[in-house]
Amino acid sequence: MKTAFLTDPRFTEHETGPGHPERAARLTHTLDHLRAQQWFSQLIPVESQLCDERWLRSVHDRTLIERARQACSQGRAYLDSPDVAVSQASFEIALLAAGGVLALTDAVIHGKVDNGFALIRPPGHHAERDVALGFCLFNNIAITARYLQQEYGLEKIVILDWDVHHGNGTQHSFESDPSIFYISLHQYPHYPGTGAYSEIGIGDGAGTTLNCPMPAGSDDSHYEQAFREKILPAVNDYGPDAILISAGFDAHQADPLGSINLSTAFYGWMTERMLETADQHANGRLISVLEGGYALDALAASVSSHLQSLAGISLPDKRSSRNAQ
Repeated sequence: MKTAFLTDPRFTEHETGPGHPERAARLTHTLDHLRAQQWFSQLIPVESQLCDERWLRSVHDRTLIERARQACSQGRAYLDSPDVAVSQASFEIALLAAGGVLALTDAVIHGKVDNGFALIRPPGHHAERDVALGFCLFNNIAITARYLQQEYGLEKIVILDWDVHHGNGTQHSFESDPSIFYISLHQYPHYPGTGAYSEIGIGDGAGTTLNCPMPAGSDDSHYEQAFREKILPAVNDYGPDAILISAGFDAHQADPLGSINLSTAFYGWMTERMLETADQHANGRLISVLEGGYALDALAASVSSHLQSLAGISLPDKRSSRNAQ
């Protein structure tokens, strides 16, 4: 398979300050690890680009966009809440992150690659229509879903979010819209407090939100059960035209911001299941975007497992390596 890979050294210019978990080292450490892998040269690089603000407006209010622009240009320390740390470059870097995912999307839709992964920051799935939250300025994955629909005419999109934190912003963007099926596995109760099993969508969107809240201590076997009993049947019934993954790696057993115990290898297992589903329903179209992941070694190894599965590179047997770090 041809797998695209997008990142940009400018993503490190989004400065969050000393001690902030969403820091530039997440990307630089991961890149150092990836570049040391023999298979890394097989990935097809895609260059990032600034996002046209009309695509931001497909998901976000103008008031948030302008507030973000002003907060960064004025050198404020944060946007909307203290956990959304920003610097003067952050607005432009957030545009670069969102635009990078759209460039990756273009490569997939035009058939230059089969699938792709965007190693970007800042993340996006907590960003609501009119407020920045949880380290996120703009909702990269939600913007990509609307781009697929409005630019390319795709009708039905699945977003799978396996970050340890529920993607409140993504759910709220689409909970009334049956053309976007949002699925989330996440620790519950945990930040941001949303994502109960009873949250299934609203109005016309009822039934196209699927939350799989997982108690602290859940491991590979619990996630596999959720996949086999809930997620895969639901996606197969829905029949998407494309699959997007909000790929947070903070459900790893080593991550400091969660209490879920996934192994490194299990990220490859989940990736393979979604590739199979994309092949069955969506002509293989799968686009994955980095969200969380804050233990540097675990993040790097998990991204590596994810990318190897996307690219069809031989991996160790998942069941024999479930406890790998």
